[in-house]
Amino acid sequence: MHLADRVVAITGGSAGIGRAIAQACFAQGAAVSLFARDPAKGARALAEMDAGDRGLFVAGDATAQADVEGFIDATLARFGRIDVLVNNAGGAGDLQPLVDLSDEVFDQTMKWNVYANFWATRRALPTMQQARWGRVINISSIEGKHGKAVFAAYTAAKHAINGLTKSLAREVGTQGITVNAICPGLVITDIIRQNGPATAAAMGLTFEAMIAMFAEESAIKRPNTVEEVAAMALLLASDAGAGITGAILSVDGGTAQY
Repeated sequence: MHLADRVVAITGGSAGIGRAIAQACFAQGAAVSLFARDPAKGARALAEMDAGDRGLFVAGDATAQADVEGFIDATLARFGRIDVLVNNAGGAGDLQPLVDLSDEVFDQTMKWNVYANFWATRRALPTMQQARWGRVINISSIEGKHGKAVFAAYTAAKHAINGLTKSLAREVGTQGITVNAICPGLVITDIIRQNGPATAAAMGLTFEAMIAMFAEESAIKRPNTVEEVAAMALLLASDAGAGITGAILSVDGGTAQY
């Protein structure tokens, strides 16, 4: 699963799952370009990898089209191409019953998850088509396979990402490009620690009870790790994953067994 001389662009790449994917790809020889809001986190991620001239960080907001497209353009300007695009930016945002869900929150959730994915992919795809080789990896969620109360906007967004994945895979399947989605289950990241208490409260639970509930729903009875998600991404990014496309692949400890 070597990625020597490949260029990997990752939205939401400075922490959590995105950071782990960057590390895994970098360790296999890739250059990595990271996009996230916080320049300090981005600089720290590149420094911890000792990325040198094989690393780039671009600060921006995944809900802003100009920022997302600017990230792709900056990556192309620096490295000349993008071989692997990992659409990792996204999140649940405010969780509310549907009757209380505002247009603004729903729209923001779609921008953060679906539109960021769409903007980045549309901008990066031509360089892959020209090279006749490419990988698009969309980080979806287990909520893209089922749903939970008060997760309506997030669940709709992740189902949309899965649909985009399947459709685009059909469009570019004869061009040496694969398109897949990974659906993580519960993964304890900094953003989960930060936003988890509010999420749990919206579900009528304590944070600890929510984590225990999600873990109990799985076959392994524990959260997955960022490294386990990154391992799947590395497979899909490499030549070893050439025969996998249009797939919605769970890394969820057996929570959704399909």
